[in-house]
Amino acid sequence: MIKTHELIGIGTAAIGRPQYINIRQEEIETLTIESFKKKGWDLLELAYQQGIRYFDTAPGYGLAEELLIDWALSKNDPLIEVATKWGYTYTANFDPKAIQHEIKEHSISKLNEQWVKSKQLLPNLKIYQIHSATFESGVLENKTVLQKLLALKKEHNIEIGITTTGHNQVDVIKKALEVRVDEYSIFDAFQVTYNILDQSITDIAQVLKEQNKKLIIKEAMANGRLFPNQAYPQYKQLYTFLQKLANKYQVGIDAIALRFCIDSIDPYKILSGAANKAHLNDNLKTATFQLSLEEIELLSALKTRPENYWIERKKLSWN
Repeated sequence: MIKTHELIGIGTAAIGRPQYINIRQEEIETLTIESFKKKGWDLLELAYQQGIRYFDTAPGYGLAEELLIDWALSKNDPLIEVATKWGYTYTANFDPKAIQHEIKEHSISKLNEQWVKSKQLLPNLKIYQIHSATFESGVLENKTVLQKLLALKKEHNIEIGITTTGHNQVDVIKKALEVRVDEYSIFDAFQVTYNILDQSITDIAQVLKEQNKKLIIKEAMANGRLFPNQAYPQYKQLYTFLQKLANKYQVGIDAIALRFCIDSIDPYKILSGAANKAHLNDNLKTATFQLSLEEIELLSALKTRPENYWIERKKLSWN
């Protein structure tokens, strides 16, 4: 087995709410709230049995954070490492026809409100993140919020991070690296979008490593766009090459996508967004092979411009 399972974490958005911004490869089954919870619990159990100890969640992920609180408590394992976030509130109430699924708010009142629940993840809570930090929300300049985060960092010995989204991810990270409160550097961890299509994080990955910051990869599948899709004829060459590699290594395209991220940028963790056991088992086949340098270079050459990537992503619907 190639060193991988300790690099893979579980992102819990797909097990906490029935809709996500994604291109589904199959129809979602209709579940009651209780059966949905059980399905999520079972996935966490399978991940744990497979050696995964890193779990990422958020209040904005529907039932996910509460589910993870209960599950982690039942395991009573100090090796379990949990990251959660603050800043988004889930509003769809499991209604697939909901017009609005979440509300973003980077205020001190929202931070205080969501911390009350999130702190129940202690002592497994290791990373507390601003959910989708942007220039527009002003959170990186909000001294009251930053002072509160520093206080939590000191009191609970946790790391503080941000998650990023959008074509200007690198600029947001550079800004975050400059943030100081009472001469203290606030941010230790950066959860970013990185995949074959959007490789913009490459520009700053080495800086993060040199500063001993943790780089966590999300959306390695580009919200489903790495799977063959007639809606994206511009990616035909990529789809052909991905299938060729999948055939060569006898794995799915998902495993190729995850392996590319691991081999090309060496992250602290990479998140599997598996929605069910079959997805997770397929993702974990990442541990059965390693891409060659030539294959990494060929995949790297198939990237798109970040601006184009995020224009496409904005057009994706909740499903």
